[in-house]
Amino acid sequence: MPPAATRQLLTQLLTGRLPTGAGRWWSAPLAILLVGVLFVIAYFAIADEFPFDVGRDVGHRIDVWLDWLEDNLSPLFQAIKDVIVWFLISLEDMMLWLTWPAMIGAIALTSWLLVSFRMALFSASSLLLLATFGLWESTVETLALIIVTVTLSIMIAVPMGVWASQSDRLDAILRPILDGMQTMPSFVYLVPAIAFFSLGNTPAVLATLIYAVPPAVRLTNLGIRQLPAETLEAAESFGMTRNQMLLKVKIPLAIPTIMAGVNQTTLMALSMVVIASLVGAGGLGLDVNRALGRIEPGNGFLAGLGIVFVAIIIDRVTQALTRRQQAALGSD
Repeated sequence: MPPAATRQLLTQLLTGRLPTGAGRWWSAPLAILLVGVLFVIAYFAIADEFPFDVGRDVGHRIDVWLDWLEDNLSPLFQAIKDVIVWFLISLEDMMLWLTWPAMIGAIALTSWLLVSFRMALFSASSLLLLATFGLWESTVETLALIIVTVTLSIMIAVPMGVWASQSDRLDAILRPILDGMQTMPSFVYLVPAIAFFSLGNTPAVLATLIYAVPPAVRLTNLGIRQLPAETLEAAESFGMTRNQMLLKVKIPLAIPTIMAGVNQTTLMALSMVVIASLVGAGGLGLDVNRALGRIEPGNGFLAGLGIVFVAIIIDRVTQALTRRQQAALGSD
């Protein structure tokens, strides 16, 4: 900021002459705080040292708090772990029971019906190629992990997004939280997940869940908030209550945007597959991690290619579902 602009801002703060839309009641305390901060910065910049170093103490207190949670809520954590493991194992066993020809055929048929014949051909050939490389079981395990994670993400994100769309206060509270969830390094999520659930698929699912939820929450909130005002006024003219408006008008009209959020959540969950393998998750991510440890770039490339194939198939299918919802709304 230029010196002239800085002086002008300080003058406005000290005199209470703030820009239009800003309140004056907090101008004096803010000016005092600003002057104090500038004084502290100038003093310790000259002294070439910082006055405090409480990072280790704060980190230790967080560790103590996490240990307390682990000791006192262990039955709850074990129950969550049992549910997630049961869901994962049941889904994986079912897909393996169907055998690889049936699974590939079902995925190819779905791609044909929803997208195109070329997409069906790509789905069948790419999955057949993974089976030829000996990666079919890893692919099935990755699919099960993604299905469980995305299902849990939707169960959390869509209701939260709907609630935030109806409450400006909740929206303001969630916005920085979602920013933190998306920008926090994903490795950080693995530490408390391991502490509460030990190694395995459960901490991988929960760490992926934290990383993948924000897009669905944001797009659900945005889709409902950006509905045409004329449509809402027409619905209100029929005497609808607030709940009827939400369930019969707002949510159905926002489904394409919500589906776009589901699409982004799925892709972000897939991007966590390799990182999740560091805490014991199986699938293609484990194959990539194992290849890195053994310095086998060829095997790592094949497993990474499998993740790309799965991402492309899921992306195209969910985009096709979104387009169908938009077309259905347009025809109505």
